[in-house]
Amino acid sequence: ITTNIKRRILEHNFGMKGAKYTRSRRPVKLVFSILCENHSEAAKKEAKFKKLTRQQKLRIIDDQSW
Repeated sequence: ITTNIKRRILEHNFGMKGAKYTRSRRPVKLVFSILCENHSEAAKKEAKFKKLTRQQKLRIIDDQSW
């Protein structure tokens, strides 16, 4: 969840901070994003997305409709 997608991608790719998961898998690439009204709505959508199966996530990413 971020208010500045470009900055966040740069942090993942070039920053020393951040998750070990993305540090070992550089460069990261944004394949899907959702614009939300506030942090609460974004957190709810993120939690819902994380509960989906891999196949469901791939379908959503391909369709870009969620």
